[in-house]
Amino acid sequence: MHVNRARRARTRPAAALSGLAVTALLGTVLATAPSATAAPTAPDRAPAAAAPACSAAYQIEQTLDGGTTWRMCWHYNTLSGLVLDDVSYQPKSEPKPIRVLTSARLAQVHVPYDDGEAEYDDITGTDFGQALQNLRPAECPGGTIKTVKVPDRGNVQGLCATTRARGHAYRLNDDASTGGSGKLYSAQGKDLLVYTVNKASWYEYITEWRFSSDGTITSNVGATGSLSPYDYDGTDGRGWPIGKGASAYAESHSHNVFWRLDFGLDGSNKSKVEQYDSKVTAPRGNGVPTTKTTRIPVTKELAGDVKNLRWWRVLSTAGKNKDGHPRSYEFVPGRSTTFPGRSFTKHDVYFTEYKKCEQYASNNPAANCGGTSVDKWVGGQTLKHPITWVNVGFHHIARDEDQQPMPVHWQGFSLAPRDVTAMSPLTPADLADQNGVPRNGS
Repeated sequence: MHVNRARRARTRPAAALSGLAVTALLGTVLATAPSATAAPTAPDRAPAAAAPACSAAYQIEQTLDGGTTWRMCWHYNTLSGLVLDDVSYQPKSEPKPIRVLTSARLAQVHVPYDDGEAEYDDITGTDFGQALQNLRPAECPGGTIKTVKVPDRGNVQGLCATTRARGHAYRLNDDASTGGSGKLYSAQGKDLLVYTVNKASWYEYITEWRFSSDGTITSNVGATGSLSPYDYDGTDGRGWPIGKGASAYAESHSHNVFWRLDFGLDGSNKSKVEQYDSKVTAPRGNGVPTTKTTRIPVTKELAGDVKNLRWWRVLSTAGKNKDGHPRSYEFVPGRSTTFPGRSFTKHDVYFTEYKKCEQYASNNPAANCGGTSVDKWVGGQTLKHPITWVNVGFHHIARDEDQQPMPVHWQGFSLAPRDVTAMSPLTPADLADQNGVPRNGS
């Protein structure tokens, strides 16, 4: 989907660079919304979330099913595009918003071709940020399209904030035969959806963030647009024929998408990280399998690999829920194809100590930053203000159905709330007394 090899040198156009200092390449942005950090309070209560540190034009607020309200600021980065700031979550049972993220954004889209003759960093190596696409009202049904000020281009109607149905939020048949009320509890849910579309050569990337009423955050990048007319030079084993017979072999390639997350749980960036590994032991004789789960505090910088029965969470050090449990968010990776061809794409998640110049997972434009890719920044430093980098890969072997235009293929991950609230934020009022063992339990 990129131009041919003679034309594949996709550096930022001179117009995109004019007037931008080196600091702009590292993240100086338009309509920046700096985050405010609240001081910790008593351990069983969260600090009060600060008011949004941005003007009304750069605020997003949405109340969803069950009374859950999400609030955030946004700004636009000249390289990575949409950045979300000061993201907070307030279930109906909480008197104040709970801060979750200080900032969240894309950190790279790395695209190597199978024949080894072309390789791109679409965030820092193209005009990705400059090529924000105008959205039509039909692309943002029931929502609002916000104006984005893009350097050297002016105003772009490029940010959609809307809601989208997600199906069942929950379902419980509280069976009377087992001591229940005999009622059916069921509800349909909606997500707050925030998204932009950026163009990089023949690709169009849809960068979307979904915020659910149960506290879940999901980010996906969808690649669509068109297969490049200059990339029909692959061969069997390096490409796939999408023309009649054995013709028009579209070159195979990978999409390695990185996100950069700066947590601010309960208004503090001094988070902790934990890894959990479970081991299953086969049964003996007529027994049953057993499983033991081990908690491993991650106190030093880490390059982590997704494995069966392994997961990570980021914990608050500043607040607990009403049950006295520290609030946290768990990583739920989507389907991924790990690309072993580069050192920075070999791992699925990185936890690094915050350093201002460490902004992009590869081809990082800052000089003197101890390397230009995230793997070089894992040096054993103690984690006090951890930055999380998520890598999700997709190996794109084209098919006939990819033309024309190409259907969206998605890759992404979720952040699931773990002990953010003492009960589900969607618990119906007449089940609110069932914290712990349900009333018909033992």
